[in-house]
This record gives sequence, structure tokens and C-alpha cells, in this order.
Amino acid sequence: MSSDSELNREVMKDFAEIFYHQRDVRRAFEKHVVEDYIQHNPTIADGREAAIIALHDKFAHANARFEIKKILVDGDLAVVHVRAFPIGGIEASVADFYRLKGGKVIEHWDVLQVVPETAQNSNGMF
Repeated sequence: MSSDSELNREVMKDFAEIFYHQRDVRRAFEKHVVEDYIQHNPTIADGREAAIIALHDKFAHANARFEIKKILVDGDLAVVHVRAFPIGGIEASVADFYRLKGGKVIEHWDVLQVVPETAQNSNGMF
């Protein structure tokens, strides 16, 4: 394992704890995300502050809950697979993809899939 992967794994574990478990968006982003962060989600503008503003209410709501299922790191790329119970009660499987440089998150992509009430198989999404 490269030292970049080791550093990035530690960064992502801490970021995930603060962001998803503690739901402290501002602290997670100010600690681990660069100011000129590149955002690929079309509903959020580029920049750390834009992400904080866009995500704060979703994460701060008392009924929001996020369960980290997997954190995968390979070099400068990381994926956090999350079971999300956001406000509104729609359960979802989310994969957040991050690119890191110098121990900081510099870029983000995400995909979301709503968890259906019934499935064609018994494999589960998590």
C-alpha cells in the first residue's frame, strides 16, 4: 500500500466520521476540503462554501441519518458507500466519489439510488 493511499484512507475515515456520523458539514469540509473544491453534482456549485451551504440543512435535520457501509481508497481516489435516510424519509444507497491531493479532498462525484420497497432478488443493496 502506498503512503498516499494510507494518508488518504486516514483522511477519509476522519472526514466520513465528522460528515456522515456527526453530521457536522462545516467542520468536515473546513478540515478536509480545499476552498476551490470541484463539484460534479449538477445541483451544487463549485467551491467548499457552496457545498457547505447546499448540504447543511440536509445533514443538520434531526431525522437525517447516514450509515457508512464501505470506505474504499486507491491512491488519490476514494469511495464512500452510504445508506442514507435523509429528511423526507426516502431511503437511498449513495456512493460518493472523492479525489484527494496532499491529504485534502479536491473533487467530488456522486450517484444515488432509491431503495425500493420490493426487489427482484434477495441480495440487498448494502
